[in-house]
Amino acid sequence: MNLTIIIAQAFGILGMICNIIVFQQKTHKRVLVWQFFAASVFAVNYFMVGAVVGGMLNTVGALRSVVFFFKEKTHANSIFWLIFFICAFSLAYPLTFLLFGTEPIAKNFIIELLPVIAMIIATISLRLGSAKAVRKLGLASSPMWLTYNCFSGSIGAIASEILNLISIIVGIIRFDIKRNKNDTNA
Repeated sequence: MNLTIIIAQAFGILGMICNIIVFQQKTHKRVLVWQFFAASVFAVNYFMVGAVVGGMLNTVGALRSVVFFFKEKTHANSIFWLIFFICAFSLAYPLTFLLFGTEPIAKNFIIELLPVIAMIIATISLRLGSAKAVRKLGLASSPMWLTYNCFSGSIGAIASEILNLISIIVGIIRFDIKRNKNDTNA
C-alpha cells in the first residue's frame, strides 16, 4: 500500500472518530462542532481516494455546519440557507460527471446520487434544530453513505457508517427513548 493511500485511510479513520462523537452529543451546538470536524476530515479523505462527490459534499457540509452554528448571525433559519445547501449538494452530482470524469454509466448514476440525497436529508435535520432530529434522520441517511462508501474504497468511511448506525441507535435509546420513559414516569 503506498503512502498516499495510508494517509487517505488515516483521514478516514479520524473522520470516523469525529462522526461517532456527533451522535453522542446532547446539544445541537455540540453536534454542529463535531459535524464540522468530521466533514472537514472526510472531505480530505474522499478527495484522496478519488471519491469526488463525497469530497465536494463534505466540503459544503463543513460550511453548512458553520452556518448553522452561527445561526443568529447567518440567519440560518432563513429558507435561503436550506435552498442554498440543497442546490449546492445537488450541483455536486452533475459536476462529478461533467468536470471530474466519473464515467456516466447506470451504476455511477445511482451510487453518486446516494450521498447527495443523504446530505439533503442531513441538512433538513440540522435546520430542524434538535439533536433528536439529527439522530432520527441519520437513520435514513447513513445507509446511503454506507453504500457509497463501499464503492469509494474508504475503509474509515465504511467503518464510520457502520459505527454511526450503532451510535445513532445508542443515542436514540439514551436520549430519546429513555428520556420519553422518564418523562412518562415523572
